[in-house]
Amino acid sequence: MIGKMTEEQLKAFFETIPLEFSLLDAEDKVVGWNKHETRLFKRPETVVGRDVRKCHPEKSLAKVEQIISEMKEGKRDKARFWIDIPMGPEKKLHKIMIEYYALRDAKKNYLGCIECTQDITEIKKIEGQKRLLD
Repeated sequence: MIGKMTEEQLKAFFETIPLEFSLLDAEDKVVGWNKHETRLFKRPETVVGRDVRKCHPEKSLAKVEQIISEMKEGKRDKARFWIDIPMGPEKKLHKIMIEYYALRDAKKNYLGCIECTQDITEIKKIEGQKRLLD
């Protein structure tokens, strides 16, 4: 990163970016996440420090383990998938994109993983162009 951010700026940045993230360390422990109050996939604060395997539904656990294992082995740097989730009082389907990114140091050593989640329902509707301030 170029430049320096204060702790207050960093916190505001993480709460403002249009995606949710969860951070894992190199031992697969949950370090933290943003947007605690508004998350799509809510979790209790007691998850901090817990093994990621205890935070995912059984049906997706094997794939999560495969992604992390391949990142640790250097075979993969990212994984992207999307699912439909009913949301709101009308249970309207929203397209949710989930991406995993390996975190590596300058020598390419695995430091952990970031899981990013974003509701892309409105993004998928974009057509044509919209110029700045139009």
